[in-house]
Amino acid sequence: MSLLSRLFGVRPAVRHPVRVRRNVEIPAADGVRLLATHYYPANLARPPLVLLRSPYGRGNAFDPLPKVLTERGYQVLYQSLRGTAGSGGRFDGFAIDPADAHGTLSWLRGQPWFGGVLATWGASYLGLAQWELAARHIPEWKIAVIQDAPSSFAEGFMYPGGAFASGNALGWVQLVDTMFSGGFSLSRQLLATITAGRRLRRATLTLPLGEADQVLTGHQVSWFQEWIRNGPDQKYWTRMDHRANVDRMPPRVYLQGGWYDFFLPGMLDDHASLLAAGRDVRLLVGPWGHGKGLYTREGMRDALAALDAAVRGDDGPSGVRVFVTGANRWLDLPRWPPAHVPTGWYLHPGGRLSRGKHPADVRSPSRYRYDPGDPTPTVGGTALGVSPGPRDNRAVEARPDVLTFTTAPLETDLQVIGPVRVRLHARSSIPHVDYVARLCDVSPRGRSLNLCDGIVRLTQGGDPTEVRAVDITLWPLAHRFVRGHRIRLQVSSGAHPRYGRNPGTGEPPATARELRASDHQIFHDPDHPSALWLPLAPGTP
Repeated sequence: MSLLSRLFGVRPAVRHPVRVRRNVEIPAADGVRLLATHYYPANLARPPLVLLRSPYGRGNAFDPLPKVLTERGYQVLYQSLRGTAGSGGRFDGFAIDPADAHGTLSWLRGQPWFGGVLATWGASYLGLAQWELAARHIPEWKIAVIQDAPSSFAEGFMYPGGAFASGNALGWVQLVDTMFSGGFSLSRQLLATITAGRRLRRATLTLPLGEADQVLTGHQVSWFQEWIRNGPDQKYWTRMDHRANVDRMPPRVYLQGGWYDFFLPGMLDDHASLLAAGRDVRLLVGPWGHGKGLYTREGMRDALAALDAAVRGDDGPSGVRVFVTGANRWLDLPRWPPAHVPTGWYLHPGGRLSRGKHPADVRSPSRYRYDPGDPTPTVGGTALGVSPGPRDNRAVEARPDVLTFTTAPLETDLQVIGPVRVRLHARSSIPHVDYVARLCDVSPRGRSLNLCDGIVRLTQGGDPTEVRAVDITLWPLAHRFVRGHRIRLQVSSGAHPRYGRNPGTGEPPATARELRASDHQIFHDPDHPSALWLPLAPGTP
């Protein structure tokens, strides 16, 4: 029995012996040869098959999932997408060639060991591949198990709020280049992590940013060049947008995300779309960063229960289950988002945040100066890599380019579940600027932990003396601020390296070489009621 099955309490009722066929050749529809590994239980004939399609190689010592599934009585076909791990053709970033799926399904239906029951599984890119698979009707498909992957990549991953997510984009470039250049050797990947952080930091500060891929890898990466030079233009990103496939998804869909995953907002949009399309959807959201939820006891148990029920035709986990941070407990909800009342907490002079409106006799704004040559940093949050999640933000908040607005200690617990937004009334000395809002929970000892944040990039020119209303959508959350803690809102104009710094010149980030500092005023008076809006349950005092 696999170690993972023991650790997470998912021991199968009957353990089946696992057999493996390696380097199975599968012809894509255009003739390209794709390689796969076939895991199967030796004592079962034509059991249900779980398909995984990946650019990251076909399993290693740290990827025990195929054996976990096979010993439960499933076949697993673990396929390398074109241009990766020995498969022919050219890898093209997040654009998946439809010939791969066409050929794979035709080949699979012709295999004597395929019993006509298909499930899919996978996180991140492997989840995107499931959305791409739904471009065609697949009657054998019973369930899609998708972790940390939306149907569309542009908004959540590349250009949230219109700002280029350079840290995550370059982090993924580095990850894939290390795999490809090292022949998918695990030891080489582990060795590369020694210098990975330093090289990534240097790359994110490159001017122009369009040369960052060369600084990071030593060569130009074609798909990175397309990402940064096309910007958030939807025409380019159509190839990676699979939202229109929702009506061809299988009858059941399992979605698992994390509060600190950069893909979460897109997954929640997919949850709503799948329900509207009549699918039976399970949504589980835990206190995790990207790719971390599956290998937890709660995540693995829930996903396997959904898979087992779907292939048997039984009732499985359904509805919404979320982890409430602060309270440190799981909560079942009737829907997402639950019923809530958006409730305003208003910014005041002196860094105060309260439910009270602004006094009429105080009109002086709060001020700061942002210099992209010394960009405001970010810690934790929705970063790609080993350090997402809540982190102490006191060092960031001590900087002169960060404003903080904080409540008095709470007299009772306050639970907030749902969407979060901020409206700022701001004036800047130049028109091309970013605004970042971050919500934090401050303990009685002063530790300030980030909960969620958001960014918006303003690109329109105009009168520098004009006060603009700036709306920022933050990541959703489920959190309890406990009695004695304080609610804090950070306001700044940068979150480096999570987001590429705004050069302030209006030039595209791919070619901008000049950096221009900017002065900012945040207004909080009766005519300019800047506020944080939190989702409170109806009847909350």
